[in-house]
Amino acid sequence: MSTEMPMGADARVEATTPDGAAEALVWWTHTPNLPGEKIGVIGGFHATSARATSEVLRRADEQLRAQHCTLAVGPMDGNTWRRYRFVTEAGSELPFLLEPTNPPEWPGWWREAGFGPLAEFYSAVTDDLAVRDERLDGVAARMAAAGVRIRPIDPACFEEELGRIYEVSVVSFQQNYLYTPLPREDFIAQYRAIQAKVRPELVLLAECAGQPVGYVFAIPDYAAVQRGVPVDTVVVKTLAVLPTRSHAGLGALLLSEAHVAARRLGFARAIHALMHESNRSRNLSAHYAKIFRRYTLFARRLAA
Repeated sequence: MSTEMPMGADARVEATTPDGAAEALVWWTHTPNLPGEKIGVIGGFHATSARATSEVLRRADEQLRAQHCTLAVGPMDGNTWRRYRFVTEAGSELPFLLEPTNPPEWPGWWREAGFGPLAEFYSAVTDDLAVRDERLDGVAARMAAAGVRIRPIDPACFEEELGRIYEVSVVSFQQNYLYTPLPREDFIAQYRAIQAKVRPELVLLAECAGQPVGYVFAIPDYAAVQRGVPVDTVVVKTLAVLPTRSHAGLGALLLSEAHVAARRLGFARAIHALMHESNRSRNLSAHYAKIFRRYTLFARRLAA
């Protein structure tokens, strides 16, 4: 076993049974916070049978109990900034860009091993980018009067723009479920990896008095290229606004403006990706889009 763990994991566990094999990574340091719990995280999961899954999860639990963790959570590659969740209701839509995927049997194998749902997530799609909430005209006027300006990012200074997006993210996401702080350099590195796929017209930054107050990050669904079909869909990956009363309605306005920009570029559809069941973005999405896929994050109580 390598002494350097992938993605900064604290341990690797493996299991082989007569009918298959499984492996996973385990984290107990720098894991998400949940009041009253010490969370241990299980990710990097791969398995070929239910029995091997049960055994590798048992071994992961042993590692986490030894570190006094009270709750095992997964699948999650360390924190929510990385890949996490299982697809649990796939629907008929094909996988989209940056979406987690998994064999359909894996969630059932985790359930058989004693894991149950901890959080639910959704993706939704709209097939009509011309739909607009008429109430947004008033929001747009109010934002303009308050000095809020919405603009596409400047690709010539991409990393500087990412820094402005980061400033909004670290404030806006603090109340998100299982939030974990992320250093600025790591945040920028994640987005730098997809820079070549970014259309700056689809990444909109809201500013007031020169300071960032919100943004929407959408990207063409280049997963279609791998299937040999035209790219007609954009993926709304992230929507964030500073949590102040003066910015009420800005999130809905940004989402609408992203739809307008996508339609202007010739796209026909938009996917609102990976929203938590209680996230405000889910409520905004409901005005335009219908749910087509569901995801689940699982957990199991760790005995003392």
